[in-house]
Amino acid sequence: MIKNKNDFKGINKEQIIAEYLSKDNTLKSLGIKYGIAERTIQSWVRAYRKSLPVEDKNFKQRTPKEKELQTELHRLELKNQLLEEILKLSEEQTGINLRKKYGTRQS
Repeated sequence: MIKNKNDFKGINKEQIIAEYLSKDNTLKSLGIKYGIAERTIQSWVRAYRKSLPVEDKNFKQRTPKEKELQTELHRLELKNQLLEEILKLSEEQTGINLRKKYGTRQS
C-alpha cells in the first residue's frame, strides 16, 4: 500500500480514473490492483469530475426508469408524427379540414 504522496509519482492517475469511469472496475478492485487506498482513487475521480465543464458532466448513468420513460417519449413522438401525417393526407384527399378549431363560438 502506498503511504506517501511522493509514491504516486510513477502512477498514471488519468489511466486509473479512466478505468474506473469505464465501469469495468470498482474502486476496491483498482485499489488492490495498484496498491492505492479506495478513498484516494475516489478523491481523484471526484476532482476530475469537478474539473469538467458543465455540459460534459453527463457521467451520471440513467436509471432503468429514466431509460423506459425516454423510450416511451420517443415512441409517442413518432406516433404523434404519424397521426399528424394521416390528418394532413386526409385533408388533402377530401378537401375537408379535420382539425377542430378551438376558440370559435358555436351559434
